[in-house]
Amino acid sequence: MNQKQLQSEQTKKKIAVAARALFVQKGYKATSIEDIVGATGSSKGNIYYHFKSKEGLFLFLIEEWDREWELNWEQSEHLYNTTTEKLYAVAEQLATDDLNHPLTKAADEFFHNEEKTSEVESRMAEMNAKHLAFNQKLLQEGIESGEFKPGDAERLAVVLEAIFFGANHLSRSLAPDKTTILYRDAVTVFLNGVAEE
Repeated sequence: MNQKQLQSEQTKKKIAVAARALFVQKGYKATSIEDIVGATGSSKGNIYYHFKSKEGLFLFLIEEWDREWELNWEQSEHLYNTTTEKLYAVAEQLATDDLNHPLTKAADEFFHNEEKTSEVESRMAEMNAKHLAFNQKLLQEGIESGEFKPGDAERLAVVLEAIFFGANHLSRSLAPDKTTILYRDAVTVFLNGVAEE
């Protein structure tokens, strides 16, 4: 990476860090590009150069959050011996992440915004595809080890994602301890459909 590229990356990171703090503090809708300009000292044009739009900037932060989650999972996956244990661990990590991540509230606001550009739809589809691939790999592992009965891992990955999506959506009105129970129960119900008897 040459000096110019390095400076560009540093500017992008500085904008992202400042914007993240604003989104956490004020929420997605209440944070304006002008607020981000004020917090970073970057021009509006510079922000748009790196992120194209406020939506693009927020999606960048969501994608970073996804990468953090994956990294945390990669560091702990070896602690679990079976796919069943891994599914419960994934559920607990999701529940904890949903409850404790600083961007959760702003993300809820963002994803419930009805006006989404084609770029946003496309990047959300990419993230969803990654989640499905993660689920599929895990479920295929369970099928191949004989832990789960034979089935279509790709189709089951969609079902599992739907269950986690529902748990995420419905957990917002629950107390923290009940959120973890909801996610664990969701996995139990799912496993009752796929576990070998």
